[in-house]
Amino acid sequence: MAVNSSPLAPHWPEALLARAKRIRLIALDVDGIMSDGRLYFSASGDELKAFNILDGLGLKQLMAAGITVAVITGRQSPLTEKRMGDLGIPHLMQGREDKKVALEELISKMDISPEVIAYMGDDLPDLPAIRFAGLGITVPNAYWLVQEHADYCTQAAGGHGAVREACDLLLTAQGKLEEALTRYLEPDA
Repeated sequence: MAVNSSPLAPHWPEALLARAKRIRLIALDVDGIMSDGRLYFSASGDELKAFNILDGLGLKQLMAAGITVAVITGRQSPLTEKRMGDLGIPHLMQGREDKKVALEELISKMDISPEVIAYMGDDLPDLPAIRFAGLGITVPNAYWLVQEHADYCTQAAGGHGAVREACDLLLTAQGKLEEALTRYLEPDA
C-alpha cells in the first residue's frame, strides 16, 4: 500500500505546500502547542504536563527526514526538558520570553535564513516569531490575533495532534511522507 500524502493534503493550498517544501527547521512553543495549554499542579506544587504521543512520533519522523526540530518556550520546566530529551530534540531553549530573538539566535548559529524555518505557536509571545518565519503555523485554540497572522492553522487543537498535523504537512510537501510511513506499511521494511 502506497501513501503519497496525508488525508489532509487536499485541504492544503498549493501556496502553503510550496512554503512547506523549503522548510529545514521547525521551532515549536510548548504550552498550547505540544500540550493543551493548561497548567496542572499537584497539591505539593509539582507541575504536570500531558504531551500527545502522536506529536512525538511525528517529530521523530521529521528529524529522520532531515528536518531539524527546536523548542522555544517562555517557561522553565524539568518536564519539558525530559520530554524533549526523550524525543532527541537537539535544540531546547527554555525561559525565553522573546521567541523571535531566540529564533534569530538559533538560525544564526545554524546559518540558515528565515525562509527555510517554520514556527508554531499559539499566543502573543509567539506572534513575532510566527511573522518572522518563512512558515507560521498555529492551532484553532490559539489567540485570534495569532490565527490572523499565521500562514496555516491546523485542524487539530494544541496538545491533540496539531504538531503531528504540521509534521505531515512538511513531510507531504517535501515528498517524504511515504518514506516515513513505509516501515509501518511493509512488514519486512
